[in-house]
Amino acid sequence: MKFLVEVLLAGITGAALMTASMHFIHKSGWANADMTRALGSMLTKRYEGSFLPGLAIHLSAGILFAIPYLLVIRASGFTPLAAMLAVGAALGALHGASMSFILMATVAEKHPVERFRSAGPDVGAAHVVGHVAYGLGVGLIAWIGARGM
Repeated sequence: MKFLVEVLLAGITGAALMTASMHFIHKSGWANADMTRALGSMLTKRYEGSFLPGLAIHLSAGILFAIPYLLVIRASGFTPLAAMLAVGAALGALHGASMSFILMATVAEKHPVERFRSAGPDVGAAHVVGHVAYGLGVGLIAWIGARGM
C-alpha cells in the first residue's frame, strides 16, 4: 500500500512539475511546448477543448512512469536527497531525450492540429527540461518515502 501511495504522489508531483515547467517555456515563447494541449488534441483532433483530456493523459502517464522511476531510484541504493534527485533528473534527461526523438521523428508530422506539426530542437529541448523536472519531482517523493512517508 505504501508503494502505491508513493507512486501516486510521485507521479502527480512529477507531472505537475513537468507541466508547470513546459507551460513556463511555452508562455515565455522559448518553444512551442504546450504539451498538455498537444496531448489532448491528439485525442480530440482539435485545439479547443484539449486541455482537460491532455491533463488527464499526462497525469495518468505521470503515475504510470513513476513506477519504473521509483524502482530505479530505490535500486540505486542512494539515500541522500541530492543523490536521489540526481538519479531522478538523470532518468528524466534520458526519458526526455527519447521522447524528443519520438516526437520529432513520428508524432509531430502526423499530429491532427497544425500548430503541433512542427517540432524542432527547441521543442525537443523543452521536453528534456520538462522530463528532468518530472524526475526531480519523483526523486523528491522517493526521498520522502524512504524516510517513512
